Amino acid sequence: MIIYNVTLNIDKSVHKEWLEWIKDHIPQVLATRKFKEAKLTKVLVDDDETETYSVQYRAHSREALDEYYSEYAEKLKQEGLKRFADKVLSFTTELQVVDEYVVNYN
Repeated sequence: MIIYNVTLNIDKSVHKEWLEWIKDHIPQVLATRKFKEAKLTKVLVDDDETETYSVQYRAHSREALDEYYSEYAEKLKQEGLKRFADKVLSFTTELQVVDEYVVNYN
């Protein structure tokens, strides 16, 4: 299992607008059908100028993620750049799930 992680630093001047936008953007990424779920998380750091978030998309497979890159990633990335320019800085990482654990207290 591959997780496509996007970490974003958002200038506080556009934070509210960006947060509304990303909640519409994530379903657009999921609509590509290359991912089975996504999580939007706030990175808990103390910074006076920016807010930091991570969006984790769980890919169906390595092939699905590669198809996302070749068919959709650039267009979807440009939408955010066009709207927020240098007010949002991001970087991506790929995570391979090695094992998963669930606690069941029943």
